[in-house]
Amino acid sequence: MSVIADRLKNVSISASAAMTQRARELAAKGIKVVSLSSGEPDFPTPAHAIEAAHAAALAGDTKYPPMDGTPALKSAIIRKFKRDNNLDYDASQIVVSGGGKQVIFNAMLATCNPGDEVVIPTPSWVSYADIVKFAGGVPVAVPCHEQAGFKLHPEDLEAAITPRTKWLFLNFPNNPTGAACSRAEMAAIAEVMLRHPNVWIMTDDIYEHLVYDDFQFCTIAEVEPRLYDRVLTMNGVSKAYAMTGWRLGFCAGPKELISVVSNVNGQNGGGIATLTQAAATAALDGPQDLLKERAAIYKERRDFVLDRLSEVDGLRCHKPEGAFYIYPNISGLIGKTSKGGRKIETDVDFVTALVEEHHVATVQGAAYGMSPFFRISYATSMEKLGEGCARIAQFCRDMR
Repeated sequence: MSVIADRLKNVSISASAAMTQRARELAAKGIKVVSLSSGEPDFPTPAHAIEAAHAAALAGDTKYPPMDGTPALKSAIIRKFKRDNNLDYDASQIVVSGGGKQVIFNAMLATCNPGDEVVIPTPSWVSYADIVKFAGGVPVAVPCHEQAGFKLHPEDLEAAITPRTKWLFLNFPNNPTGAACSRAEMAAIAEVMLRHPNVWIMTDDIYEHLVYDDFQFCTIAEVEPRLYDRVLTMNGVSKAYAMTGWRLGFCAGPKELISVVSNVNGQNGGGIATLTQAAATAALDGPQDLLKERAAIYKERRDFVLDRLSEVDGLRCHKPEGAFYIYPNISGLIGKTSKGGRKIETDVDFVTALVEEHHVATVQGAAYGMSPFFRISYATSMEKLGEGCARIAQFCRDMR
């Protein structure tokens, strides 16, 4: 009898984490690797957030925390939702967890029965489908095509919903494409969901503050208040405030749902470190100017990468509205052979050859459910982006 549980048979290792690990292995051998695989801001955590954690430690705030979040942090989250999204919640509608991934994990464990379907617009973050499967659900991919700007079409959404559909996941701005939904596009999605009152909606808004070219972010419960009572709105401090290592995410929703998510959260984590919660409180309540300042830097990086990769034969790049990713189409390179003799038949072949031959780490589109593409993260310095783009261009030019 195997010690490994059956539930893990269909759960895969994160492709982005695997590529990041490969880059580290090459670097350990003395190879200079340009890593464009990790979706992690290269900015520091805001100083006032660090100071708040330090002050909490000095004050002795190091005991067990409340299972679902400290009162101070919950209050800051309530203010954030009102300030940024015009959404009203009270403390009983908020749960704090160990990052956005744990929020989603807890929600699926709390609500999914075997065979329940979860509609996921695709390309999508690598963990969504695996979390659903772990909870006993069935992920249902709805393609968001490149020619449509990687947006979710209402007709495609309607066709994907069945009597077994339990959830719809939304993630705009999107990982890996950077596509975002305008208010009109979100309203069209909401119109479909109003026709399906038994389907819940989980919206992952972690890239909310990373939008460019005067694009206005919106979230579905704000756009269509009639959906408020069946929307779980997830967010966190990792991307906007460069606090990935602090591990804190949060969600808000109807009390009925939050109650069961909180129950799972209490058994699954036992509360988030008090110092992390103090830092997050300071980040959410403190000066917000840095959000626009950093978004302007990301926009400059996006444009830099687009300008360089758009000149490369065989690559086709969609201009993203948000997040910090570009998702180039490599269909023009499929069937070719790299200078190192590797046949490029899939996007897995492409990223493997790229990291082994030119030492640039990226992630294959197959990991996100749509090929042939690869994901580049521009959450790094202009120097690294310049070197990475130059190596990618040379890699593509050398193919025969």
